[in-house]
Amino acid sequence: MTNVLGGELDELRAAVAGSALVPGEAGYDDARRVWNGQIDRRPSLVVVCAGPADVSAALAHAHRAGLAVTVRGGGHNTSGSEVNDGGLMINFSRLNAVTVDPEARRARVGGGALLSDLDAATQAHGLATPGGMISHTGVAGLTLGGGMGWLTRRHGLSVDNLVGAEVVLADGRVVRADADEHPDLFWALRGGGGNFGAVTELEFALHELDPMVNLGFLFWEIERGAEALRCIRGVVPTLSREFNVLIAAMSAPPMPFVPEEHHGRPGVAVLFPGFGSPESHAEALRAFGVESAPLVEFASPIPYPALQQLVDEPNRWGQCAYEKGTQLAELTDETIDVLIERLSRRGSARSQVLLYRLDGAFSEVDEDATAYGGGRTPRYAAMLVGIAEDLAGWEAERAWVRDLWSALQPHSLGVGDYINSMVEFEQERIVASYGPDKYQRLAQIKARYDPGNVFRSNANIRPAQG
Repeated sequence: MTNVLGGELDELRAAVAGSALVPGEAGYDDARRVWNGQIDRRPSLVVVCAGPADVSAALAHAHRAGLAVTVRGGGHNTSGSEVNDGGLMINFSRLNAVTVDPEARRARVGGGALLSDLDAATQAHGLATPGGMISHTGVAGLTLGGGMGWLTRRHGLSVDNLVGAEVVLADGRVVRADADEHPDLFWALRGGGGNFGAVTELEFALHELDPMVNLGFLFWEIERGAEALRCIRGVVPTLSREFNVLIAAMSAPPMPFVPEEHHGRPGVAVLFPGFGSPESHAEALRAFGVESAPLVEFASPIPYPALQQLVDEPNRWGQCAYEKGTQLAELTDETIDVLIERLSRRGSARSQVLLYRLDGAFSEVDEDATAYGGGRTPRYAAMLVGIAEDLAGWEAERAWVRDLWSALQPHSLGVGDYINSMVEFEQERIVASYGPDKYQRLAQIKARYDPGNVFRSNANIRPAQG
């Protein structure tokens, strides 16, 4: 293995404060593992970094040995782009520290930290910043693609709250990117994915947040799913940003507040957190059931970290997943018909469609303020997720997702995909996701910071030529 790695493995191990692992060694399999159980790739070398200097040493070694590079933060991306066969994985799992300055309302977050790490540290001070909806998601990967979650209607995307980053560039230099230093790189990092360097630390603006959130959960069986969605679409535009809403075509979860006889039943759900008073939440929640009373209704105050962990178990590590995304301006009758009809075709009760409502603070950010692609007008981000317990069922769920995605395209905004939902990185879809002008700007920045396209295991932005 030492010869395969260029005869310099011992030198690399002496140079890093972390560890350098090869196949067969203790810790290697854990270090290469990613969330999606469908992905089983074996890099020649995994460098578990203890700091940016280790990243620089790993990049230099990869260059000398001719090894393709991947970067693993939380390991949660469905595509498995964090790991390849025969290359070098830079693993950030040790870089998970979160430091909070409550007076300045800032948090510094390691490139390997999970949302659970961020939430625990910030909520200790009654603060938070927009993140995702699954607590074992990596903060860095989520943020670099955009980052949408329960606080997006109040405070925007994760990238809208990013105020700086520490980045190891392809040539090994460690730089700070923010509004004053490397502002072009800072712009590109906010939505351009992992194309421009290995981000070892992120700095976020924080917002006050009461530790208790009012949660509502409503569920209608599939026979009344279309009726429910038509009611829901009428309520959503009336909601103040005190609330967020996630609409799901899914199976009723086996949770204590769902009667056992309904567990696994297909239908439509609304997850509805409120960040104001219990009274205003109760009043808003009632509006969803005015035209069609839900089969299941539950409301309770819960801690904000518990809200962030609410769907952790259905999205647990080791399941075999496939995903595609699209964006919808509205839930038209035709769109609703497609969703309900296709839901009944799933092979797995775990496969689902998640509709994230994007408006409020999200729509107040200028289209070109960040590299985030897809537009800022009010919309639904639709995430089509196929989940199978094992590889035997994975292909059927992949086919279900692809069929549903194709059926939704005539009703979509036609602006490409949210890059965090991409699994196949087709170049035309990547360009469409950003639009030609924004993509060209990103390509020019890529040419300045990574002309050799070292960081290419992603929704790749190719360096501009000439």
